[in-house]
This record gives sequence, C-alpha cells and structure tokens, in this order.
Amino acid sequence: MSTDHEQYSIVNQSAAIALYAAAHNLGIVRSFVDGGKTGVTIKRRRGLQDLLDVVDSGVADFSVVIVYDVSRWGRFPDADESAHYEFVCKRAGISVRYCAEQFENDNSPTSNLLKALKRTMASEFSRELGVKVSTGQRRLASMGFWQGGFPPFGMQRQLIDQNRNPKGVLKLGQWKTITTDRVVLIPGPPAAVATVKLAFDLYTKGNKSRPEIAEILNKAKRFRGRVPWTIQTLRDLFLDPLYKGAYAYGKYETRDHISRRLGWDKWLVREHAFPAVVSEKQWNQARRRIREEIKPLVDSEMLEGLRRLWKRKGRLNSNLINEARDIPSAVAYNHHFGGINQAYKLIRVPTSKRLLLHECY
Repeated sequence: MSTDHEQYSIVNQSAAIALYAAAHNLGIVRSFVDGGKTGVTIKRRRGLQDLLDVVDSGVADFSVVIVYDVSRWGRFPDADESAHYEFVCKRAGISVRYCAEQFENDNSPTSNLLKALKRTMASEFSRELGVKVSTGQRRLASMGFWQGGFPPFGMQRQLIDQNRNPKGVLKLGQWKTITTDRVVLIPGPPAAVATVKLAFDLYTKGNKSRPEIAEILNKAKRFRGRVPWTIQTLRDLFLDPLYKGAYAYGKYETRDHISRRLGWDKWLVREHAFPAVVSEKQWNQARRRIREEIKPLVDSEMLEGLRRLWKRKGRLNSNLINEARDIPSAVAYNHHFGGINQAYKLIRVPTSKRLLLHECY
C-alpha cells in the first residue's frame, strides 16, 4: 500500500492470498510486505528487496510466490521493471501466481499479453494520479492552504474548517482527519518568531553580515530548532517569501526520482496567504542584499579561492571553507562540482589531505 488511507489494503491482500493458498494446497512460509510505500520505485521497498535477495541467494525455502495482482510488483514508469522482477523469480525456478487475476500465469500468449497490458495500465494509473494530485495541490496552494510537510522555522500549522474558522494548532506528528478541513500557517512559537525578527533586524537594520549574525544567534543559543545557524540557513531564511506572508509553492520538480530546484519564475506564489512575521519592505531589503552578495559562481574563481585557502591553511575541510570570508560555502562547492572531493581533485589536493564532506548535509 502507498498511503495510510489504505490501512486495510495489506490485510485484504493477505486474506485473499491465504484463501488462494488454501484452495491450491499451498502452505505460506513467509510474507514480504511493503506497507505505506510508494509503488513507483523499488527504493525504500524493503519487502520487495528482501524477496529478490532471497530468490537470488539460491537457498529460498519456497517454490512459489503468490502475488495479489500484477500491479503489486509496482506501478513503475517503465512497465518492463515489474516484468523483470517476475523473471528473476522464474529464473531461480520459483513460479509466480496471481490470486486476484482472471487468468493463469502459464506463460501462454494470452497470459503474457494480459500481463503486459496490466503493467502498462498500472504505470499509466500512477502517472495520471500524479497529474491529478499535483493539479489539486497547486489549486489549494493558490488558495493559501499549506500543502503538507513540516512548518518552516518560526511558523506553526493551524487547522481550519471549510469556513476558515480556526480549530486549533497542530503539533508535531498531528494531521488533519476530516477531508474538508484545511491547514494554514501562522507565526509561532514566540521564541522562534523573535529569533526570525532578530535575524532580519541584524541584517537589514544592523547591517551585520551573515557570518556575524550566525555567531550572534549561536552564542545566544537561539538555534534553528536544535541546529546552529550557518550562512546557508540564514540565506534560505532571508529569501523565503513565507516570512512576509507569501506562500511559494512548486519550488522543486521531480523527474525520474531526481529532484531539482526551479527558478523563481516557475514558482506558484500566493501573496498574503499567511500572517507575516516581518514587513514586506524589510523582506525586500533582505532579498536585495542577498542577491547582491550571491554572484554567479564561476569555476575558475571558486577553484582559485579554494587553492588560496589550502595554501594559507595547509589543509582543507568543510569547516575551514565555511569560515573563510573570501570564498563560497562548502555546500556551494559540493553542489557546483558534484561533490567536494571533485573540487579537491581539480586543484590537486593530495589524497591523504582530502576530507569527505559529511557535515554539510
């Protein structure tokens, strides 16, 4: 099953499989289950991965795999992927049976044609569902309703009814239970809101740099939750239109399970969606300054700056890079070159002096 709304899906499938096994004089020795996992990729599907591992090991203690229907392998974008997993079982001498299909899986032309059709239908169902869900989410976002996920720092989720009457603040792990209810964001808790306002004031009124602001906030233990501030997290804070009350939705696009950030012009922005934490004037001031500081990154300049730091310090690691005032952050090097070690290689840092960049994630 792919969502908690299908909480009885696994039970129903298991019951159907048990009845099929009893009717065909088969004993069930083990079950492989993926509860609450998406079927469009094998990633994070531990049940299917375990099944394939046992089959590939050559020491499986079963000779038949009973599947509820053809779509249970997955609704993969490439329909051949589910066919491949069935073939892996058959290659190991393990037959595959479908208990909810109206045909025998006997490798006949009819059986193979129907399976190919159902795999394609499963893939198309997933694609169409994704389009419908995306369209619905964009429509609700354009109306100012929060579309899931943890609230940003300094904000909290408020549950409202269909008439926009407040019903209470949702705590961590709580979700709406009534379909017609919606979620919006409001400022809070107070300490986090005060930290956000202080950061904006230090940046726009106090003319402090991001490294200075990070140092001030961290020394005062006014962390971003439990995580200390960095110049990167401060940049994200100052650029997020949510703090002026606007909801920017659709910042990322996912294709072939790879997510990439879209440009500002591709975002869906609903102005005045939520109560603002800072004024629009102050937010615009912060945004202008950030844009002046963030120049297009040039490979040669980035590498030359990294080379200067190496000669100055005699070694390199993410902390030294982040502390340096004359070069971009370690995260910028990691994203720009596809890995911090790639940047090290380009300036010919000896292997023994390279340090893997773990802490920037």
